[in-house]
Amino acid sequence: MESAEIRRRWLRFFEERGHKVVPSASLIADDPTLLLVPAGMVPFKPYFLGETAPPAPRATSVQKCVRTPDIEEVGKTTRHGTFFQMCGNFSFGDYFKEGAITYAWELLTAPQDKGGYGLDPERLWITVYLDDDEAERIWREVVGVPAERIQRLGKKDNFWSMGVPGPCGPCSEINYDRGPEFGPEGGPAVNDERYVEIWNLVFMQYARGEGTSKEDFEILGDLPSKNIDTGLGLERLAMILQGVRNMYEIDTSRAVIDKATELTGRAYGEAEASDVSLRVVSDHMRASVMLIGDGVTPGNEGRGYVLRRIMRRAIRNMRLLGASGPVVGELVDVVIKTMGEQYPELITERKRIETVALAEEAAFLNTLRSGTTILDNAVTEAKAAGSGVLPGDKAFLLHDTWGFPIDLTLEMAAEQGLAVDEDGFRRLMTEQRERAKADARAKKTGHADLGAYRSVADAAGSTDFTGYTAYENEATIVGLIANGASSPAAGEGDEVEVVLDRSPFYAEGGGQIGDTGRIRLDTGAVVVVNDVQKPVPGVHVHKGVVQVGEVTVGAPVLASIDVHRRRAIARAHSATHLTHQALRDALGPTAAQAGSENQPGRFRFDFGSPSAVPGSVMVDVEQKINEVLARDLDVSAEIMGLEEARRSGAIAEFGEKYGERVRVVTIGDFSKELCGGTHVHNTAQLGLVKLLGESSIGSGVRRIEALVGVDAYNFLAREHTVVAQLQELLKGRPEELPEKISGMLGRLKDAEKEIEKFRAEKVLQAAAGLAEGARDVRGTALVTGQVPDGTGADDLRRLVLDVRGRLNQSGPSDRPVVVALFSVVNDRPLTVIATDEAARGRGLKAGDLVRAAAKTLGGGGGGKPDVAQGGGQNPAAIGEAVAAVERLVAETA
Repeated sequence: MESAEIRRRWLRFFEERGHKVVPSASLIADDPTLLLVPAGMVPFKPYFLGETAPPAPRATSVQKCVRTPDIEEVGKTTRHGTFFQMCGNFSFGDYFKEGAITYAWELLTAPQDKGGYGLDPERLWITVYLDDDEAERIWREVVGVPAERIQRLGKKDNFWSMGVPGPCGPCSEINYDRGPEFGPEGGPAVNDERYVEIWNLVFMQYARGEGTSKEDFEILGDLPSKNIDTGLGLERLAMILQGVRNMYEIDTSRAVIDKATELTGRAYGEAEASDVSLRVVSDHMRASVMLIGDGVTPGNEGRGYVLRRIMRRAIRNMRLLGASGPVVGELVDVVIKTMGEQYPELITERKRIETVALAEEAAFLNTLRSGTTILDNAVTEAKAAGSGVLPGDKAFLLHDTWGFPIDLTLEMAAEQGLAVDEDGFRRLMTEQRERAKADARAKKTGHADLGAYRSVADAAGSTDFTGYTAYENEATIVGLIANGASSPAAGEGDEVEVVLDRSPFYAEGGGQIGDTGRIRLDTGAVVVVNDVQKPVPGVHVHKGVVQVGEVTVGAPVLASIDVHRRRAIARAHSATHLTHQALRDALGPTAAQAGSENQPGRFRFDFGSPSAVPGSVMVDVEQKINEVLARDLDVSAEIMGLEEARRSGAIAEFGEKYGERVRVVTIGDFSKELCGGTHVHNTAQLGLVKLLGESSIGSGVRRIEALVGVDAYNFLAREHTVVAQLQELLKGRPEELPEKISGMLGRLKDAEKEIEKFRAEKVLQAAAGLAEGARDVRGTALVTGQVPDGTGADDLRRLVLDVRGRLNQSGPSDRPVVVALFSVVNDRPLTVIATDEAARGRGLKAGDLVRAAAKTLGGGGGGKPDVAQGGGQNPAAIGEAVAAVERLVAETA
């Protein structure tokens, strides 16, 4: 049975039993504690936490998931993978244990011609929590599973919680016996390779308290409403139904392996090491394509780093398999072909996905070249120090800064006869992971901090936002929060967060910053609002300071926004939409929005592009935007269903979470986007848009910054003033200025070259005198001295090399020569030292001599054995540095 058919049967089965089919959410988690969605229940988390009402009492989904904690195990086991699909069915206070258990058994064991998966009931084993007698009874008495195939396990295996205070409960797992060739008998308690888990049923019935670990926490009591959260691993079930040994060999993964073998010539099954690499490539390329498809772009932090890491591991493993050139394009093509039926957006976004993936491959191939140079230098340093081990911090630097895989460092170091301090590397990696875990733990506690907001939401409901049509309205204070806790009142000077039942204040979201303004009470009290946020869905929290009087819960108020500021923000937001469309018209759909920020009179817009946008294109985009302004196009907003909006051609931002009903903002016949922000009523209200420029903010992501309205006019007015001043200075018309300035710069550059030539000649004039003053130190011709202050490093190096050359020409060919000269530049001492081949034969290396001199000068230095450079902090110590060089020459020669 193909993976796509497994997915279809799952959704059909539960839809026929009253479950609402929920499309897979984006892999970009709508949760501040998560980078990516790691489990099927994550999109339903707000319902389980009581933050918002579920769309239906029963739901089902097949959710895209990515997990990377065990990335090093990918390819080595049958179960570890970064990307997987989790089939889930959920009940919010509807059916409970018996319903979940009987549904699972029916779907797994029903014949395939009756819509089931057709698994042999005799090969299914069940685990339940230690004291969950109810679940064990249902499995035995209702379903009919023999007691000998039901095992009880502890909290570690069969009890679920989110890791923080909140809902929790026992779980029951369904495991499939793959047969004696996979291990000994004894059930899942003995061998989880043979008895592989395929479905986990979580019975959320308790509330948990604080705890120190997954197993050590207090159960506070029963939940008021019992819920069901189940998850079946689609890839694991496909592995069983397709009769393959591991999930890398199922239809959607094996196609990638086959393409990788075609590209590298390495057959799958010929060797364990190459098989692991092929499985890594298959898993990581699927994950990469799915992440890029959901709007993630490679970067050096956050989810961008996750994508970069797995992509580079895939590319690296292709090189280990023998690939020498670009391979990502063909691998991406296979993934899209195999996964496109299940996720049609991969097909529609093919061009963008390919562009991002190919750009990252090119960047990594360049990194490999750069990293190789850095590694070579590190190897040289280690050998020069007489060490046979590359330090762990060097390996960590290569890995962390340059994206250089540790296995590549190990291999290349070994080729040059060095081991790598893996313990040191692992220690630094562990420290980094611990810092990341500590940060994640700190973020998780955010659930507790939201308690005050949830209490207000539970008591008063969502805030009615009136700001699309009103700048002020009467309202009632339904909540006050001070210092993270609910408060009945707040006095003059207090920082406070105010929740109203109705509000014209826009809460920050969708790239638009929150409104500011005032909340006035009948008593004369005033709250100055500085920001508005939505810490929990639907609740607008007005953050500010009580300027006058006292505010109390229940008091009637007049809420008024800063109208001038709001209008400036609205102009910026509408200009963002115009810029987005104009870019897509110029560059194609790959110029998809990757973020934005709309502030009064200015905005920034991030978009996908593998390279810089040509200046001519930027000019065309700006012209097109301003032409649209002149067309007086009306701007309108309409609420419609998400699918209807997509069919109408509305653009949705990648990674943004949308409900079933969405707001579509349309600008004439030019632009149509899903957007919850505020906008102008007509494009003429923007006045003017000026694009200031574009730049890179990460691999495959560019940023445009721009001004709108009066701010754009003021900028152009300043520019005009500058041009007028240049006209006066250069005596030319505006169109002549570039040529005149270019000519001036050219003449200045020529003059600088002449000055440099004169200075170099003057410096080299001293070479003959210095060579004639060479002293014999135990058979070595030694020249030391201080040249005029201000002689830079390049001139000093030329002088030293010239003196060495003169001595080599004037004396015996086997005479050792050492030249050590010093200068002072910007009150800092500088030295360059050179040796010839004969001197190096006696052990006189320039790097050693420079280090001795620089140490005396209070600094450091280094270089090659024939010429080296150093510096320090103390110019007065040059005499001592000269003496140090002379002593070392005398001792070594």
